[in-house]
Amino acid sequence: MKSRRFRFVAAAALVLATAWAVFVGLAWRAMSSGPEAIGRFMSAVPGPLYMVMPFETLWNATRAGHLAAGDVAPDFDLATVDGTSRVRLSSFRGQRPVVLIFGSYT
Repeated sequence: MKSRRFRFVAAAALVLATAWAVFVGLAWRAMSSGPEAIGRFMSAVPGPLYMVMPFETLWNATRAGHLAAGDVAPDFDLATVDGTSRVRLSSFRGQRPVVLIFGSYT
């Protein structure tokens, strides 16, 4: 009787661990893909699963980047606030120091 119960508990634990690993793998894939994929994935996650999701660990691992202190920032261009022109980071190289501040204000 005890061995049957033990096998049932072991099988249930294996199924739960496998389901959790698949879930974390899907979350990793979504977080590695970009903001739209993250949004789609997170909107489909049932509330209780947020309790077992290693969200911060996944986020930090997939969004860490590859720059080190002192590296040259990759070039990019953005529209100005008024939308009338574009600004390219490389246009400032060699002229003066540029400070880039990234953040989320949501």
